[in-house]
Order: sequence, then structure tokens, then C-alpha cells
Amino acid sequence: MPSEPTEVQVRTGAEGDLGALTDIYNHYVRETPITFDTAVFTPEERRPWLLSHPEDGPYRLMVATATDPTGTSQRILGYATSSPFRAKPAYATSVEVTVYLAPDAGGRGIGTLLYKALFEALAAEDLHRAYAGIAQPNEASRRLHERFGFRHVGTYEEVGRKFGRYWDVAWYEKAL
Repeated sequence: MPSEPTEVQVRTGAEGDLGALTDIYNHYVRETPITFDTAVFTPEERRPWLLSHPEDGPYRLMVATATDPTGTSQRILGYATSSPFRAKPAYATSVEVTVYLAPDAGGRGIGTLLYKALFEALAAEDLHRAYAGIAQPNEASRRLHERFGFRHVGTYEEVGRKFGRYWDVAWYEKAL
């Protein structure tokens, strides 16, 4: 029997999400060149990352959840973040953004919901630009970013090595 459609909700990330968020990220570490991390993380190792995204300010964590058809539990489908672009003070009005979805959550508009919520949350912040680095090839990510007004500004060729080969990273920017 097919399951009932679930309503996706987007909210600010919380401490209790850490295990599920780590599982999602570790999928990309193990299986894809989308992140250039090469070793999986424990939730405790990811805790500083989680804590660097408070409920307010320019560095946010938005989480997409769906309630199961029985209404008894919620599943995390993905997350979007804004993080410091670079550590030097003059970069303070720029952020790097990203989206990660559970492996079976793509193609359902969840990335769009996450970015919509993230950019709405960032609208009141003193930010000037958002940047996204997209390991190539990644057509779905390119389309998502262009949908939100990002434009391609350059490509670092063979900048990362993972799975025994070199990967390019295309950089996109958006005015905020």
C-alpha cells in the first residue's frame, strides 16, 4: 500500500537534529564528490559545526522535515546553511550557502523550500553576497542555484582530489 503524501516543513535546526544531519552529510562524504571531506564524522565531531549556526544572525541552519503518515515521528529530509565565506573581517558581509538532502529526498522541491526559508531568514541581516561552490558535474545543484538568482562567476579546475580523480568546482554568486 503506498504511503500518504507527507507535508514538508522547514524550521531552524536544533541540537536534537545532530545525528540525522551527520548521517545525511556522511552519505555525501562516502558516496559522492559533492563534499571534499574524505572521512566520515561522528555526531560529536560535527557538534562545533552545528553550534556555529545559531537561531539568528548571518550563519543559519534550516532543516526540512516530514511527519510520517501516522503522525508519530518526524524525519529530516535535508538542510541548508549559510556560513562564513572567509575568516578575515572584510568578508563579514559575504556568506557561503549550501544544501544537502537525504539520498532519497531529491527531485521533490525540498532544496527549493530550504533555500526559500534560508534567504527569507537572511533578508534582515547585514549581508551583501552569497556564494556557492558546486563540485562538477552537478546539474541539479546548478539549476537550484540559478533558480535563486545565482550566476556562475568562475570555475576552479581540478581543485580537489577524491575517489582517485580530480574534480572542478564551479563558483556561483548572488546579491543579497
